Formats: sequence, C-alpha cells, structure tokens
Amino acid sequence: MGQPKPRDCDYQRLLELRTGLRRFLRWSEQLANSVGLTPMQHQLLLAIRGHPERWAPAISDVAQSLLVRHNSAVELVDRAVRAGLVQRVPDDDDARVARLELTPLGRERLEALAAATMEEVARLAPRMEPLWAGLDDEETARR
Repeated sequence: MGQPKPRDCDYQRLLELRTGLRRFLRWSEQLANSVGLTPMQHQLLLAIRGHPERWAPAISDVAQSLLVRHNSAVELVDRAVRAGLVQRVPDDDDARVARLELTPLGRERLEALAAATMEEVARLAPRMEPLWAGLDDEETARR
C-alpha cells in the first residue's frame, strides 16, 4: 500500500513548519552574531557542552553532532581554539585522542545564548508543536 496523496492542508502545515524552523534558525544566527560568534561556533560550543557522555567529546563526536565531515570539524575546532573558546585536552586512556572542553570565555558565550534560546523555544513551542506533532504518525498528522 502506498501513502495517500497529501492534501492542501498538509502542504500548508509543512510550509508553516519549515517557515517556523527557518525563522528560528535565522533568529539563532543573529543571536550568535550578537555575542561575537558565528552560527557554527555556537553549534560547536553546544555540541561540546551538551555532549551526552560523561567524558568530554572528541572531534569525531562533534563532527557527528554537527553533521559535518571530520576535517571540517577539525578546522572549526582550530578556529575556536584560536578564538579562545575551546581547548583540547589529552584523553586519559588514549594519547591519540584529544577531548574538547570549553574555556571560561566559551562557557560565558554559550550561557548567554542558551538562556535566550530556551526562552525563545518556550515562546515558539505552543505554535510549532501542532505543526510537527504526529509527522511520523499519518493518522495524527491528518487530524
């Protein structure tokens, strides 16, 4: 069985969702710029601070979180190190691996962005949730 053909309201819902996501991303980029970061530096700092494991992330972990190639992550980290936002720390168990940590400046910049971002997400959530709710459940999406 194939999926049913999308209706006009489905296209409208998808447009609203994509437009809302793009507006949020543009707002987030402008916010990052306002504290002297590029959007990718913001994402890097978040990938390091938000890493779910108990140990600091390696460049390969950051590359995976950012959906970029390893060499692109290396270049981004190199620039962040030069900017004083990130530092490399040797891994305790494997000398070939460098772990990434935020510097005090990196933590300060990320904290400034995180508070504002959480506030914006809370503001947008009531409008966005109905748009993405049930996208994986066709029955719910058609209500």
